[in-house]
Amino acid sequence: MRRDIVHSGAKNLSYAIREIVQIGYTMQELGQEIVWENIGDPIQKGEKLAPWIKQALFDVASEERSWGYCDTAGVKATRQFLSAKVNERPGGVQITPDDIIFFNGLGDAVSKVYSFIRREARVIGPTPAYSTHSSAEAAHSGYDHLTYELDPDNHWMPDLDDLRMKVKYNDAIAGILLINPDNPTGAVYPREVLEGMVAIAREFDLFVIADEIYAHIVYNGHQTLHLSQVIGDVPAIAMRGISKEFPWPGSRCGWIEVLNRDKDATFNTYVDSLLASKRLEVCSTTMPQLCIPPVIGDARYPGHLKARAEMFERRAREATEILSTVPGAHVNCPSGAFYITVTFDPAALSNRQTLDIQSSDVRAMVEKLTQTTSLDARFVYYLMGSTGICTVPLTGFCCKRPGFRATLLECDDEKRNWTFQTIADAMRRYLA
Repeated sequence: MRRDIVHSGAKNLSYAIREIVQIGYTMQELGQEIVWENIGDPIQKGEKLAPWIKQALFDVASEERSWGYCDTAGVKATRQFLSAKVNERPGGVQITPDDIIFFNGLGDAVSKVYSFIRREARVIGPTPAYSTHSSAEAAHSGYDHLTYELDPDNHWMPDLDDLRMKVKYNDAIAGILLINPDNPTGAVYPREVLEGMVAIAREFDLFVIADEIYAHIVYNGHQTLHLSQVIGDVPAIAMRGISKEFPWPGSRCGWIEVLNRDKDATFNTYVDSLLASKRLEVCSTTMPQLCIPPVIGDARYPGHLKARAEMFERRAREATEILSTVPGAHVNCPSGAFYITVTFDPAALSNRQTLDIQSSDVRAMVEKLTQTTSLDARFVYYLMGSTGICTVPLTGFCCKRPGFRATLLECDDEKRNWTFQTIADAMRRYLA
């Protein structure tokens, strides 16, 4: 073409969680059965919605209004419901329905939030990073994503000293991203950590983005707070959704809670630009929004959340018990969300390690893939070629530490136990 039409940030649009699917599909075509442990879709792994939640969705679908457009920011009654929920949180800031903006899933929200930040302004996020955030931020700027460390030797807590120094000496940083509970590590941040991050934002006049999609999946005796309860007077955006809670990932229904937009004129103008961008699309999907008040407002919903948290707690302990027995690997038991991350001792890995692969075609494919890849991706490819289990290399999460992430979603107890036992056995053979 006579002009280069490729955005300078296009090279940063990487999503390892989905990209490995293409490799898995190719292996399937070569005859390898795949066990998908790469993506956080509870429905795909066998979870079924509670009958009363399904009935609520059916009831909404029977209403004519659910098939039409809604307000650009979202269904007014739903925004009123959600803002009231925010205002009920002890010690939290107060918001209005106008501070709730709906998107077509949090992926849409993430894309918009970063796209409408001035290109020279950066948002620093955690490493390991969730790929949707890190890729969107890097793509908007045209540079590699800026990160602060999560410490595996401290239950994957943010290294606040590292964060503060990076913010202090890089005045391009305008915002801090936190994910709580965290994906991919399953860490849950206590009050003192959240307040420490907010204090850094306040000191350097930054805003905060908090991805709270897993806010109600917390277990192992841990508790956490919503950002609205610790943010004070700092401008912020909290991201929420129903995909992991109901769970209904196919609804593509997420929203942001805008906190303290009146405290900073620049931040207020920025939020206005997000809403203006939604006007160009008319609105987000109506039907899932209408389902929120009757489901979340139902007296059975707290019990629904509690039962699911207890379920993931049992699975987290099961997986940790199995995987932590492998020499050369380190596992922190998750306390939230539904993932488990394993890190390798870097000294335990080399580019000569392999696993037996029965199919010569699959073996040839893996050998080709591992000629130019990271050492943890090498393990992931050999694991998939040998056992069919598809995980995600930790370096795919904008991280220099070698390891991998799997999910806790498999509903078949026998298959789930087989999966983790098989991963552990493969790790022992690979690291021997």
